[in-house]
Amino acid sequence: MQADMMKKTLLEGLPGLGLALDDKTCDTLCAFGEAVVEQNKVMNLTAITQPEQVAKLHLLDSISLLTLENLNGKKMIDVGCGAGFPGVPVKIACPGVQLTLLDSLGKRMTWLESILPQLGVEAECVTARAEEAVVQRREKYDIATSRAVARLNILLELTAPYVKVGGAVLAMKGTAAQEELDEAKNAIRRLGLKLEKVQEFPVDGTAHTVIVLRKVAPTPPQYPRRYAKIKQSPL
Repeated sequence: MQADMMKKTLLEGLPGLGLALDDKTCDTLCAFGEAVVEQNKVMNLTAITQPEQVAKLHLLDSISLLTLENLNGKKMIDVGCGAGFPGVPVKIACPGVQLTLLDSLGKRMTWLESILPQLGVEAECVTARAEEAVVQRREKYDIATSRAVARLNILLELTAPYVKVGGAVLAMKGTAAQEELDEAKNAIRRLGLKLEKVQEFPVDGTAHTVIVLRKVAPTPPQYPRRYAKIKQSPL
């Protein structure tokens, strides 16, 4: 019953994004949504557990990224992926994306490593802090994305170093997007980024925004700093 409700809401929301997905893909998306809700009973993964809300605020919200950038064949890292949003739904809806999921919480990553193969979803799961994992992965990705991790001026220092020149950071934000963007002007400039687009998606009556920042120059090697330093004095 829950799966039916989730799928119905998902199918109703796809035209609003201008996306069409086949039945099998929708089923896999809903299976992942259900798995998150089930695992949430024993592990803190999400405050959103109603099937319609999962479909809107997790699944549709995540795959909105596919309307902004052609991700097929691209290498993407989801920084601070939590329960796997937005990275896992993006991978399910666009199997051609090469996905790395990064989070510092080992329990979450262990769960993702066990559940994703059951759903036929391929992803590299890395348990590490963003500012530490970048040492081996600097400017190796076409896309870095993140949702609900930190304010933009902090988030960009954690994500931009992963992106190669010509790639993009896709930052998922809520109602304070413009305010955060104004606050992050210095960070954008210093990290080698340029604002390309601010796209709003109405999700369940609330403003949901994706900020697209293009990488136009290499990020200077002193970034990212240690997290305590980033938080104490954001760029």
